[in-house]
Amino acid sequence: MQEIYDYLKKCQTYYLATMEGNQPRVRPFGTIGLFEGKLYIQTGKSKPVSQQMQANPKIEICACDGETWLRIEATVVRDERIEAKKHMLDDYPQLRSMYSETDDNTEVLYLKDATATFSSFTAAPRTIKF
Repeated sequence: MQEIYDYLKKCQTYYLATMEGNQPRVRPFGTIGLFEGKLYIQTGKSKPVSQQMQANPKIEICACDGETWLRIEATVVRDERIEAKKHMLDDYPQLRSMYSETDDNTEVLYLKDATATFSSFTAAPRTIKF
């Protein structure tokens, strides 16, 4: 999991796909955290992406570093603990102007039942399950 975290941190931006009814929705994300052995993302509960993930917790993430790319299929699980929110906001202090670990909007979610696949045009895909 550390390798996946490091890759997403290096890319800085990744793309998160959700479903809204029968319509896929994709948007850029930049937060990634490693907390208590789980990979976390962060958003606001007031955003459509949050409502989409609560209605259908299956997501996909895609990132590219220019030579290789990473795709992750996972189910997200909301973690309401202040410690998890604080950890993410401590890693991204610029978000503190919009979010707090004690507000009703901050949402952190961890990935479970995940399959990550590293790919390139020059090597066979490599899969990691976590």
